[in-house]
Amino acid sequence: MVTEAVPAAGRAPIANTGQRDYYWIRSFLAGGVAGCCAKSSIAPLDRVKILLQAQNPHYKHLGVLATLRAVPEKEGFLGLYKGNGAMMVRIFPYGAIQFMAFDNYKKLLSKRLGISGHIHRLMAGSMAGMTAVICTYPLDVVRARLAFQVKGEHRYTGIFNTFQTIYRKEGGVSGFYRGLTPTIIGMAPYAGFSFFTFGTLKSLGLTHAPELLGKPSSDNPDVLVLKTHVSLLCGGVAGAIAQTVSYPLDVARRRMQLGVVLPDAQNCRTLTETLSYVYRNYGMKRGLYRGLSLNYIRCVPSQAVAFTTYEFMRQILHLN
Repeated sequence: MVTEAVPAAGRAPIANTGQRDYYWIRSFLAGGVAGCCAKSSIAPLDRVKILLQAQNPHYKHLGVLATLRAVPEKEGFLGLYKGNGAMMVRIFPYGAIQFMAFDNYKKLLSKRLGISGHIHRLMAGSMAGMTAVICTYPLDVVRARLAFQVKGEHRYTGIFNTFQTIYRKEGGVSGFYRGLTPTIIGMAPYAGFSFFTFGTLKSLGLTHAPELLGKPSSDNPDVLVLKTHVSLLCGGVAGAIAQTVSYPLDVARRRMQLGVVLPDAQNCRTLTETLSYVYRNYGMKRGLYRGLSLNYIRCVPSQAVAFTTYEFMRQILHLN
């Protein structure tokens, strides 16, 4: 999801050592803000996705649009944003770590290992995604538990209470890492293909059609960035491809995260067991790929907002 600076045709990039001071802090801030804006814009769709993926008994008979209508009727409008507070606590460090890690891994692969070209985007993206997941996974578990609750049947009263309950009743620290394996396995192709697709499309666009697709960065006219509508399109394509590849693992991850909340939790203890159970009982379309249409609807605005916000923050914070 990170963007790469491309020098404008006929110009050499200007070195600005002063702007490199505290670069990592500004990069951290830019990634965190981009992640929060992106996730907030699709919070209602995220709540519906969790309810459908985990076969919530109140909504499992409904489709995406019907669930979007049913949640406000049953839980009020703010029910669509249940769990979003925990998501913001998680997504700021997640987005920040992912963007920073991608830059560092890309430099490591290129300078230390001699790996360059398109493949280093794929590898660096996968490694950055996995790094961010490992660092923020307990917050994702808490957010999933809060989002799965239905009004009148609350097991948890808030973020802190969820942490306490999981720690006391589900094996201490290990309870926060339930479902980590499918998450890491799923994140490798998701983040890798996301970074790879967006970076490749951007590189090709600014190389072959700079005047049509690019514009000078506001903080450094010697650097080209994608025009807003082009960035939206590239981000949407990248998200759609990445989601299709990794979605069954995302379904398994959610069911394992929810743990004892689900009536069939005993069948979802390991990755292979969960994938096998979902496939046997629900099939491909209504099991492993249930809610995928919602993810396609989610990924375009989410990636669009993430890329657009990050581009804006890079220019505001002089990162180009």
